[in-house]
Amino acid sequence: MSSSEDTILNIASNTLRLEGDAIHRLASLLDHSFVDVINLIVNTKGRVVLTGVGKSADVGRKIVATLNSTGSPSLFVHAGDAVHGDLGVIQLGDVVLCLSKSGRSAEIMALVPLLKQRGHPIVGITGASDSPLAKQSDHVLIAGIDPEACPFDLAPTTSTAVQMALGDAIAMCLMEIRGFKAEDFAKFHPGGTLGKKLTVTLADLVDKDRNPQVRPTSSLQEVLMSMTEGRYGATVVIQNEKVVGIITDGDLRRALEKGDTAIASEMMNTTPLMKKQTELAAKAAASIQGIGVSQVIVTTEDNEYLGLVHLHDLIREGVTSNK
Repeated sequence: MSSSEDTILNIASNTLRLEGDAIHRLASLLDHSFVDVINLIVNTKGRVVLTGVGKSADVGRKIVATLNSTGSPSLFVHAGDAVHGDLGVIQLGDVVLCLSKSGRSAEIMALVPLLKQRGHPIVGITGASDSPLAKQSDHVLIAGIDPEACPFDLAPTTSTAVQMALGDAIAMCLMEIRGFKAEDFAKFHPGGTLGKKLTVTLADLVDKDRNPQVRPTSSLQEVLMSMTEGRYGATVVIQNEKVVGIITDGDLRRALEKGDTAIASEMMNTTPLMKKQTELAAKAAASIQGIGVSQVIVTTEDNEYLGLVHLHDLIREGVTSNK
């Protein structure tokens, strides 16, 4: 059984439109209650605990992952597990965010009184302002009042999208207030491509045993030998221990086509792309791709020539720009 292309695209577009509209409405409804929740979390000595059941539990796990990666210690506890032995993982000082569209989930209703007895501040995130959860919470954030994208208004779609977006909003506010920087993000994401983009510098990629260089007076043959040995498709022109230019394979090819006996100073580009060794490799990659060259000259903080980094090195390390 299959449907026409128009039918499929209409269903998909309508789903995205409904969820997008709901998120936009939520943005316009945020008020002091949201601010109070943010201030509560910022001033707590404990962690942010997310709890819920069903699809809300899945959303809670994702929110926890986002909070942890942006500097807000968090954990997820399934409401059903909490009332059957896991309540002890919620520690004194923790703020508990309870996710429930209806605000009437049996597991949540069993958990809330236990949390109140232990003195935990409770934030109810629900689509029903008159629900038991809303009435028993210290703070209430209304999310999930719009119809589900499901044609029967049953499958959690719009409501979970709104919960997820609200969680992102909370995480971004906390991230900004706490002054969480890219450097901090790197500490939490040391592995994989993301970690490399935030931590790998040009110094990490320079091969100090392979730093082709010639003098301004070097002959065309010497330039050719330096480029061949360096295998970067370029060589750097050095005078008095400072970089004065670069000769690429294109420059060399043009000189050879002329059939002359030019020296390095007559072939070189006097405005090469140069970066300090401490610059992030991902930032250098953006510069390389932005001006359309293949390599960057890496220098020390004292502007002494350290080596070359080729675009291929950046690609191999997975730190090329997304642009």
